[in-house]
Amino acid sequence: MPEPFEIVREFEVEASPEEVWDAVTTGTAGWLWPMEYEPREGGAGPYGSTVTAWDPPHRFTGRTEAPEGAGAEGGPRQTLNQLDHLIEPREGGGAWVRYVHSGIIVDDWDNQYDGASRHTDFYLHTLRQYLVHFRGRSAVYSGADSAGAAAGAPDALDRAARALGLDGTAAEGDTVQVRLPGADAPAEAVLDYRNRYFIGLRTADAMYRLFGRNHFGATVGVSVHDFAADADAAGTGKRWQDWLDAVYT
Repeated sequence: MPEPFEIVREFEVEASPEEVWDAVTTGTAGWLWPMEYEPREGGAGPYGSTVTAWDPPHRFTGRTEAPEGAGAEGGPRQTLNQLDHLIEPREGGGAWVRYVHSGIIVDDWDNQYDGASRHTDFYLHTLRQYLVHFRGRSAVYSGADSAGAAAGAPDALDRAARALGLDGTAAEGDTVQVRLPGADAPAEAVLDYRNRYFIGLRTADAMYRLFGRNHFGATVGVSVHDFAADADAAGTGKRWQDWLDAVYT
């Protein structure tokens, strides 16, 4: 049965309101996935959305109404989805952000809400990483998804972690050596996020995000935000797809 939901998060970041605004409106490839918005109230947005608030650099809202219950990026089916961003300057510098994700979930409410809430924390963490370490830099986005029973098993994300060279002792904030697909040697990275649902790795030129969607009825996925001058979306995506296929074979 369709039911409404609301996910509210507030945070501060060492970036100006203008930099936050750019990140959430035109720089989404650097921390989420590429999206385009017509820069005006009433403008068109991704997935059939409409811009209902456009007040740079303070307020941005996108709203999607889908009577049949549409979903995006493996998310829940919804008849209504709204993303609202309130951005204010912080005393002493930086910005304060209030983010509200609301709407109506069609079915499997508890599981879908839990997944959306946990994904929100990971995405907003990645946004803050982008604003602190890569703001203003153009990103090339790549993504890959696994398939098959092994990729949806309870230990699927743990299996991916071991394939990268992460053991159970590596914790958030640690500098680790990881085996990235296609690399000739282990790479040094900061393990910037780790729990039973997600893994975040940051190098000097990229962020790697692993999604344990096996915990929400789907399979493990990967996204890459590559800031290198020679970044190749197709090549990076294929390497990670081949890697996922090998991990879960």
